[in-house]
Amino acid sequence: MFTGIVEEMGTVLAVVRETGRTRLTIAAERVLEGTGLGDSINIEGVCQTVADLDKNSFSVFTLAESLRKTTLGLLRPGDRVNLERALRPDSRMGGHMVQGHVSCTVPIRELRRESGNVYLSVEIPEEQIRYCVAEGSIALDGVSLTIAEIRGRLVRVNIIPGTFGGTTLGYKKTGGLMNLETDIIGRYVERLLARGAPDAGKLSAERLIELGY
Repeated sequence: MFTGIVEEMGTVLAVVRETGRTRLTIAAERVLEGTGLGDSINIEGVCQTVADLDKNSFSVFTLAESLRKTTLGLLRPGDRVNLERALRPDSRMGGHMVQGHVSCTVPIRELRRESGNVYLSVEIPEEQIRYCVAEGSIALDGVSLTIAEIRGRLVRVNIIPGTFGGTTLGYKKTGGLMNLETDIIGRYVERLLARGAPDAGKLSAERLIELGY
């Protein structure tokens, strides 16, 4: 479990493609403190297991499913990546509950600066947009962000300067892809409410009334 509060930006040192997986080696500092083999680190929103490490870097094996669903397969040496260690029970939770289980990749449709603010809009697939609510939380490339506005399938967030400058958001461009993780609580609620419904994958106003809402 993570919070979506990025601890540092690492730099990709090496990308070794193997059959069915890719070995990524990433230079880092802060996230190596207290980290051991088998620990989890969130890389660009994707939970990965440390397979090797030294005092300046760590390596992970990114498997086929993550390569298919996320942007990790697009990384090249020199790319910057957001990094966060797994949450400790005694830590403050400044963001929201992030699993590091990416739902899909989404394209950036808008990235603009206006009067000291940065606005980012991404286009969310129809099957994921129902988990997005205004003032709710989403994770983009592992960064916990608050939804400012929803228009159709476009979700806009307003990024504070510290987050924009301290994460890979500052390197993004319109048309690029980002890793999306929607709020797990909404997905659990939908699943529980839909149990026993004829169409277990969908909720409707009629079904909610039937359930007493």
